[in-house]
Amino acid sequence: MPESNERKVMSRADLTKRLVSKLRNEEAVVGGIGWTNFELWGAGQRPQNFYMLGSMGLAFPIALGVAIAQPKRRVIGLEGDGSLLMQVGALGTIASRNQRNLVMIVWDNGAYQITGGQPAATATVVDVVGLARASGLEKSFWAKDEAHFEQLVDRALSEEGPFFIAVKIDSAKPAATTHRDPVQIRERFMRGLGVREAI
Repeated sequence: MPESNERKVMSRADLTKRLVSKLRNEEAVVGGIGWTNFELWGAGQRPQNFYMLGSMGLAFPIALGVAIAQPKRRVIGLEGDGSLLMQVGALGTIASRNQRNLVMIVWDNGAYQITGGQPAATATVVDVVGLARASGLEKSFWAKDEAHFEQLVDRALSEEGPFFIAVKIDSAKPAATTHRDPVQIRERFMRGLGVREAI
């Protein structure tokens, strides 16, 4: 069992709200599929939020693309552990790119929660921070508790990245569900990034 499974289990809903409360500079946030983006939606809709629908494992690649396109904007990708395992090769690409305005946050509950709670490899043998470090991401950390999570987010929003932050989280069902309108999500996000004029 990896040491990560002995870490404090925190509330994804609470930490998502803590993260969003720190966003004061129109930072872009890409929320991975399922409960990750449900919590982001529930924390308060922002035009700079992108809520993914059905594209498992692509939060970090999409966030990387946004960060490359807008290097002066801090870009945050939120991803579940199961989704990360689907596209773990993206970590090496991100490390080789060394995109300094990119922040990655992984919510690790050791399960594929949205499809029924089947256990993921992170529940037994895989340490996502170990994966990130082995992929070349030096600024990769486990959040020890809520205060430490906030400290890591503060660093990630002020220092050069890329940053990778992982958190052991609960499996509580989100209170809200993302409004599933792909065109509306895309258009609002593009306007939020200033690349599409308001209608």
